[in-house]
Amino acid sequence: MNRLLLNSLGAILFLALLVAHALNAQTAGTTDYAITHAKIFTLAGAPIEDGTVLIHDGKIAAVGVAVSIPAGAQVIDAKGLQVYPGLFDPVTQMGLSEISAVSATVDTTESGSFNPDVTAATAILPSSVHIPVTRASGITHVIAAPASGGFDSRGATNLVGGQASEIHLSGWTAEEMLINKHAAMVVDWPGIETRSFDFSTLSVKEKPFTDVKKEYDKQINELADFVEQPRHYAQALQSPASAGFQRDVKLEAMVPVVRGEMPMLVFADKARQIRDAVEFCDKQNLKIILAGATEAWKEKDLLRSKGVPVILRPTLGELSEEDYAYDRLLTQPEELRAAGIKIAFGSFDNSFARRLGQNAANAVAHGLPYDEGLKAVTLYPAQMFGLDAQLGTVETGKTANLIVTNGDPLDVTTDVRYLFIKGQLTSTDNKQKALYEKYLNRPKAAH
Repeated sequence: MNRLLLNSLGAILFLALLVAHALNAQTAGTTDYAITHAKIFTLAGAPIEDGTVLIHDGKIAAVGVAVSIPAGAQVIDAKGLQVYPGLFDPVTQMGLSEISAVSATVDTTESGSFNPDVTAATAILPSSVHIPVTRASGITHVIAAPASGGFDSRGATNLVGGQASEIHLSGWTAEEMLINKHAAMVVDWPGIETRSFDFSTLSVKEKPFTDVKKEYDKQINELADFVEQPRHYAQALQSPASAGFQRDVKLEAMVPVVRGEMPMLVFADKARQIRDAVEFCDKQNLKIILAGATEAWKEKDLLRSKGVPVILRPTLGELSEEDYAYDRLLTQPEELRAAGIKIAFGSFDNSFARRLGQNAANAVAHGLPYDEGLKAVTLYPAQMFGLDAQLGTVETGKTANLIVTNGDPLDVTTDVRYLFIKGQLTSTDNKQKALYEKYLNRPKAAH
């Protein structure tokens, strides 16, 4: 029996080695690519005419005009095409929500007000249909943010919703997709709303302002207490063997936040929310990235003085007040940029993440300089989350997340001809493209 077992184990090991060798042989020769004769928009300098980008082992190995192409590299002739860094959508529920109306496919929100130990990466579905559709529009990496408000939250009242995760939009497993599992701590800042809609009675309910303000103050005090506890816990972590120490995963998850190692991604739209959130984080010495910010223009002086970066909602979104100018969300990006505030655009969605570039283009049409619009969906979000050493520009040494297009990536009519994620040529096929081709080629009915 022992000999039989050893023989079986030997056979299994031999087969495993064969499979590994086959996989290595399959990928050998495909780790080197040369994109030639392209106009390269590096976003780190002037565009390069008739240039070459060399990709080796997932990284950008060289960029320029006179680039030596190694033997065995797969050459892509991009004459008449353009190369850009892949677009970055910094607020999505990618991989966390499939069909928002079907609760079994939505994993964006946990019960309870404080869930700092919840991590988006553990719930990401790599086979989500949204992923191929999104990357076909030139988006190569995103941040999946739990408890980020909207319909998917289903009325949950998370204050601390969990940790957002940065992912590449390619990979068989969530681990293969990961850039940073612990990108930011999501906080959905409470608002003061006296009117609410009751779905049980299909009617609007009105509360006295004093009652609503009291509830709001209670939530902020609870949040302040929750931020203070990890500071003491962090001190206890230095001597965990001491008597009485008990591990607390919630407090442990908050330690990088109070140490300033992890930013808080704070969702706030109204001016009062924005002002209170910024002042809270300043008082608590916390890093803050503001998300949503439909009334950020009202607090631009505060945002500039505190150096708070802002991720804006879609520029064709709903106005927060009826008497605002119809183009308020379209002109706000340039108003904030001109005030010295770093901005980025996010889709805050899955289904319409593919319109990320179009959101930036709408702002460009209303005054935002084109280069700033392009950087707001590439370099600037990378800077906000500390990824600019890896992503955001076409430079030697950076991760080869690149798109090769037949035009401006902010233009909705532009096609992505080639897509690279982690240096690998990645398919742009997706369900919507398949359906389009199916019905485009539908046989005409006989008359």
